[in-house]
Amino acid sequence: MSFKVAVVGATGNVGREMLNILEERGFPVSEVVALASRRSQGTEVSFGDRTLKVKTLDQYDFSDTDICIMSAGGNVSKEWSPKIGKQGCVVIDNSSAFRYDQDVPLIVPEVNPDAISLFTRKNIIANPNCSTAQLVVALKPLHDFATIKRVVVATYQSVSGAGKEGMDELFTQTRAVFVADGVEVKKFTKRIAFNVIPHIDVFLDDGSTKEEWKMVAETKKMLDPKIKLTATCVRVPVFIGHSEAVNIEFEKPITADEARDILREAPGCQVLDKREDGGYITPLESAGEDATFISRIREDSTIDNGLSMWIVSDNLRKGAALNAVQIAELLVERGLIQPKKKAA
Repeated sequence: MSFKVAVVGATGNVGREMLNILEERGFPVSEVVALASRRSQGTEVSFGDRTLKVKTLDQYDFSDTDICIMSAGGNVSKEWSPKIGKQGCVVIDNSSAFRYDQDVPLIVPEVNPDAISLFTRKNIIANPNCSTAQLVVALKPLHDFATIKRVVVATYQSVSGAGKEGMDELFTQTRAVFVADGVEVKKFTKRIAFNVIPHIDVFLDDGSTKEEWKMVAETKKMLDPKIKLTATCVRVPVFIGHSEAVNIEFEKPITADEARDILREAPGCQVLDKREDGGYITPLESAGEDATFISRIREDSTIDNGLSMWIVSDNLRKGAALNAVQIAELLVERGLIQPKKKAA
């Protein structure tokens, strides 16, 4: 069986990565269509050794398309995902538009694959926030073993999480600093070059940011509503790769050695944890990799049943594009969709 797949937002960072990963993983496609806004019409994007010409979303008929992977932002998704779903095309949405809708499953295949069956309610499946995706991949096997009560996380999020504009701003500001030019702030609230900014997304009434709230709400929805989680989300001058310093309190005893053994066997996880210089992962090494990397696993003597660890992943891949393609693979593996067009 092969499927007709549309990628919306195909000219963006994540859209291009989605096309790369569909080809890399050999997803069974009969045809791939690249879609974007009218201003990108005719732009060329790569799919393996082929070149696709971008078509416009508002002129495309989804009636013969099986899967739409959507990475065009929340407003576009709110308008288009329900319309596409009603045409019988399953939407895998990378934005936050439907993550908290109880009729839309929020899926990380290594964490809650069984929830995918709920997609038939709206024909929409939500991809989680990039910082949440890597966190729950590491938390899930530990939660199964010792039951997590509370998580405290500080994130160190790369500028690619803010799209191409964020990456461009870090580049141009860094160059400006070196040549003693004026530094211009556009995308971020303060200078990002040689700085860190404890502010991602908008502020909420309680003083937290929307990014921090997303991590709480999404972890509860995918993993366990009883888990207490508090987050501080920080933008750092790194191009690709989100890092997280995580402290976990469990209901049952668990040692650092047990956690290492569990995570080494867990799907999507890779442990690199040597107590020596360089015996840990950094975002630079995670770029281009599919795994969620875990390092610095150690017991926390200040609480009962506590562990601390360092979690790093390529946010464009596991945090977005890879997870979306894995969701599509899960639909196919479980026989939840059939191609509309039969192979000749």
